[in-house]
Amino acid sequence: MSAWTEKYLAYVGSVRRYSERTLTIYGDVLRSFEEFTGTPAEESLLPTFIRSYEVDLMKKDSARTVNLHLSVLSGFAKFLIREGVLKTNPVKGVSRPKAEKRLPEYYREASMAEYFSSTAYLPKEAEALSGDPEYYGKLLSRIIILLLFNCGIRRAELISLTHSSLNRGRKVLSVRGKGDKMREIPVLDEIIDEISVYEDVAAAKFGARNADGPLLLTESGRPLYPVYVDRTIKRELAGVPGITGRRSPHVLRHTIATELLSDGADLNSIKEMLGHASLAATQVYTHNSPEKLKKVYAAAHPRAKK
Repeated sequence: MSAWTEKYLAYVGSVRRYSERTLTIYGDVLRSFEEFTGTPAEESLLPTFIRSYEVDLMKKDSARTVNLHLSVLSGFAKFLIREGVLKTNPVKGVSRPKAEKRLPEYYREASMAEYFSSTAYLPKEAEALSGDPEYYGKLLSRIIILLLFNCGIRRAELISLTHSSLNRGRKVLSVRGKGDKMREIPVLDEIIDEISVYEDVAAAKFGARNADGPLLLTESGRPLYPVYVDRTIKRELAGVPGITGRRSPHVLRHTIATELLSDGADLNSIKEMLGHASLAATQVYTHNSPEKLKKVYAAAHPRAKK
């Protein structure tokens, strides 16, 4: 990659605080563009090159993927404008393919209730189960899903939690989100209690830790990492009735947002909880679940009333 593309990746990593996964995607896109044009990205950011690249991508990729590539190139162009390398953004003049809007996936309320019910014994019987060598890993798995689901946080936000993130007096969880922005999420008493049980178990296993240390540790005492979280969710939710599709941190986030909206929470409150930069990102959750549609149908349809 050229020196300017490397400077851009360093900028979005250190200043914009993008995740490692996002940095990898950005790097792959810029590298792909340079390989296609055969010149450094900053030199080939011309409408003719960009249109040719778009046409080439559409032969093998979806409209969604093509738009991702164009968005990365547009962000790079904006960076070059700030640095005085470009005067205008050439990507703005390139039309983008229409991508089909996809409704967010989510799990049924009954499925999540089944999971938490089947694992409820883990925090309740901590003392009795402490001698089981597999107990710590099982408890940790439940805590991971508990926090992702109930707080609607992202995977990276979960990994970055420290002991001081939870304010027990105010009953809030301080989360560092995208762009290094902090937000506070209300936490229920029962969740605070479960975290306290986990911390006691972890302290007995690894010893006392300072307030700035990671809240959650793997069985080997390492901080959580993305692959560990993904594997945990796939394993824990496998076989849960009603969960047959993708099992991931983001679907858990979609699920709590959908449930909150179905139960009457307003979009602005959900936006603040999820850490969205704009209300438009939160509006994807205005889809109706089959259960909600049935309730509306039964309450409003004239023939259903009869």
